[in-house]
Parts: sequence; C-alpha cells; structure tokens
Amino acid sequence: MSRPSSAGGGGLGAGKAGGGKHGGPGGAASAAAAAAAVAGVGTIAGSGSVSLPSAVLPGQPPELTALFECPVCFDYVLPPILQCQAGHLVCNPCRQKLSCCPTCRVPLSPSIRNLAMEKVASTLPFPCKYSSAGCQLSLHHSEKPDHEEVCEFRPYTCPCPGATCKWHGSLEAVMPHLMHAHKSITTLQGEDIVFLATDINLPGAVDWVMMQSCFSHHFMLVLEKQEKYEGHQQFFAVVLFIGTRKQAENFAYRLELNGNRRRLTWEATPRSINDGVAAAIMNSDCLVFDTSIAHLFADNGNLGINVTISMC
Repeated sequence: MSRPSSAGGGGLGAGKAGGGKHGGPGGAASAAAAAAAVAGVGTIAGSGSVSLPSAVLPGQPPELTALFECPVCFDYVLPPILQCQAGHLVCNPCRQKLSCCPTCRVPLSPSIRNLAMEKVASTLPFPCKYSSAGCQLSLHHSEKPDHEEVCEFRPYTCPCPGATCKWHGSLEAVMPHLMHAHKSITTLQGEDIVFLATDINLPGAVDWVMMQSCFSHHFMLVLEKQEKYEGHQQFFAVVLFIGTRKQAENFAYRLELNGNRRRLTWEATPRSINDGVAAAIMNSDCLVFDTSIAHLFADNGNLGINVTISMC
C-alpha cells in the first residue's frame, strides 16, 4: 500500500506547495606558446595564429590539457576562452562569479579573448568531467557539454519526488539511500503487482511512491497529483528504472486501471532515474488522467493501479 507523502517528508517524497576585445600578442601568445611547446608543434605567429599538426591523437600528453584547467573549479576552460590582462585563464561559469583574476588578482574587466588558445583547444580531446567516476570518453570541446548532460556516470540525485531530499551519489548507492532515508516506502516483489494509492481525494499536490523488485532490478512507481489550475487536478503515473538509460531499454512496463467494466492502459519503456519524474510529466510520457477518471476506478478514495514489468 502506498500512502500519500507528507511535507515533513523522508519516507515517500514530499508533497508540493501548491565577446570582448581580442588579446594582444603578450598573454595570448605566451599561453599558446606553452601549449605548442608541450604538443611539440610549430611556432606562434605574432598575429595570434597557431601552427598545429593536422591531427592530435587521443594519447595526447596530459600536460597539454592541463594547461586548460580552471584554477577555481579544476574543470577545463573551453571556448570562448577569455583571459585576464596578464594572460591567466578561468572558465566561463567561474568567471561570471568573479570580479578579479584568481591567479594574479587583477580585474577581469575588460574581457580579452584568447584566440590562440581557442585554436589549440579545437585540436584536443577533453576528458568527460565524470572521468573519475568511470567515464572513459574524451571529446571535442563542442561535444563535451551535451555528453555530460546525459553521461551515465554523472551523479544521481534522490529519485523520490518532491524537493526535500538533497542527496546525490553513485548509482550503486541509490538503493541503500532509499532503504535508509526513506524507510516508509513499501517494496513489493514480482513482475505483476498492484500499486494501491490511498486517500486520493486529499487536497493539493500529493505524491504516492512504491518500489517493485523483479528480474534482479528495482523500479520506482510514482503517482503524482497536480493542480493544473483552480478546480482542475490531474494525475500522472510513471515507472522509473533504478539504473542507466541503456539498461532501461531492456524493459517495458504496463499500467492498468481496471474496474466497473472499464479499462485504461498505458505501456512504455521505463525512464531511468537520471531523467526523473518531472521530465516524464513535462513530455507527457506517462499515464495521465484527471479526477473524474480517477473516481471511475477508485474504491472509497483508494486507487489501485496494476503494474506489470516485462523484459524486451
């Protein structure tokens, strides 16, 4: 049985209340010259152009990419690359939070573009920011942000709906976290279960959560009620897979409301917890029904949803 979550939260998730100037030959050329020296490439022209080999192999010495390391966050400084008046680099996200250079303390204004280092960066593969977690990909700087948005090695957040739990960690730590911090979540074993949401007539936004274990994996079942506008409430039911997106593609789920000679069914591939409930609701990739439909299938304010997990 899944009871509605409370705002005090822990167990079942919480209820919800309702570019600049071009650099001169000094700093730009000196930084790029250092990069060229490590790479074993040609000379730096006074105009800021860099003579580079036609291809840079993945086995590039780490000293070269280290030249692009931000002194604040230790991520890489990627194009567009801006420098201080002395030639020191800092990544754009950190630069927006600073007024002076973290290395020499001179003002960061005016902005000075380092075109030479940008040309060097365009020849290098940069490791994914989650390489320490196991990602072995190195990518062109233009591909790096998009990959990191969906990287399977990025930290996972707590999959429980609501905003009260701020936990994040590795995939392997998700289930131990749920069992320790959200002990009131019920877990049922088997491929076919009934997800019973109680007291669906409670006012406001409410979440119901249950776990299902089968095929040696874990799935999170979520029913969320939102008030889209005054007097009109909608329910959203979805199954999340405790694992990666690639692993989730091996499974399918079916949600079924059944009763009073009526049947409402939804079938889909479970979303990874990396995507979360909000993304499923935003894209309508879930079972959606309003209050009037819910009352057709409810029994004394309780709604049973048949959940079936299958392997593809």
